[in-house]
Amino acid sequence: MLLLTTACSGGDGGDGVTVGGKGEAGSPQVTVSPGDGEGKARPENGVTVTAAGGTIEQVALTRKGRPVEGALSPDKTSWKSRTLRPGTEYQVTAVAKSPQGKSTTVTSTFTTVKAAAQLGVADITPMQGEKVGVGMPIIVTFNRAVQDKKAVERALQVKSTKPATGAWFWPSAQQVIFRPKNGEYWQPNQQVTFSARLSGVKSGTRTYGMADVNRRFTIGDSHIVTASTKTKRLVVKKNGVKIKSWPISAGKGGRVVNGVDTFLTTSGIHLTMGKENPAVMTSEWMGVDPKDKKNGGYKEVIPHAVRISNSGEYVHSMAATVWAQGRQNVSHGCLNSPPAAAQWFYNFAYRGDIVVITGSKRRLEWNNGWSYYEMPWERWVQGGALDRTVSTA
Repeated sequence: MLLLTTACSGGDGGDGVTVGGKGEAGSPQVTVSPGDGEGKARPENGVTVTAAGGTIEQVALTRKGRPVEGALSPDKTSWKSRTLRPGTEYQVTAVAKSPQGKSTTVTSTFTTVKAAAQLGVADITPMQGEKVGVGMPIIVTFNRAVQDKKAVERALQVKSTKPATGAWFWPSAQQVIFRPKNGEYWQPNQQVTFSARLSGVKSGTRTYGMADVNRRFTIGDSHIVTASTKTKRLVVKKNGVKIKSWPISAGKGGRVVNGVDTFLTTSGIHLTMGKENPAVMTSEWMGVDPKDKKNGGYKEVIPHAVRISNSGEYVHSMAATVWAQGRQNVSHGCLNSPPAAAQWFYNFAYRGDIVVITGSKRRLEWNNGWSYYEMPWERWVQGGALDRTVSTA
């Protein structure tokens, strides 16, 4: 901690500097922490400036000549910076003034402790600049397990031009996911900015974030798809208006593993996850040789496939089942579609579009792909380290 007092009387021409002293009578005392010369300042504590006998007029905190942000208290008697980069030298200059107009200037130069291990962001979904659907989650994967999830979650910010209510959820110690509240989704046609202000955040024992990470993306038009395995029909709405519909053939059922019929299409709120043209689909995922036709073996090259789960479900083209589409469910779980309709949807869809499927007795699990809206909202909020909702305003 540093206590330096430089009093400027404004008219008597006398400037004095003392260390740990009171300086000129009536001048404010300014305290800066970390103090001058400190070599092991804790990054998570940032910089604190306080003034007694006056108010803070100015604080300049810099790293390599670049300013570092902080906030002044409403009564202007204290100032607090954000977290600091580990293993880095900083300079502070603070100025305070008394009610009588006498000023005090304090300077401090210090170095933060080095990080033994570094926390970084390994991946963010969606991509920078990507146009996505109204259901799109923000998926942040770190390079290592996070011990102090609360500290890291406090450093995460989501802002949108059209406000939404959302929440963070930790499916594991290495990943955290943000999504809007059930049934609300993102409002269409707007910008969203995600910031991970990790520099100086202590995430574990001698483990610190080294750099901030930012990601900006666009929410496109609202694409809401509904499909019924009973009526065998799919409907597409754009911004609330029905624009297209076609017959489908869904999962036929008949392969039960551990009580789950894996040949049934799942009912629930899916999100489109990606596109493949073509997609190679085989029975190897269920342990069946593609050549073993007797036991349901298959291997097919499918054009214009839009993935909607991790269990192999797609909305895709299937010319061979046009005869069944709208009449009979014959697929292994996908939504077989007429080739022209599938190609149109392939070109139309964003990642993060909503696909609501009904009619099947097989329920979609919340972690089957991006099916996060299947988890009740209250449970999702409780899965955050801070157990709170977040406004993106």
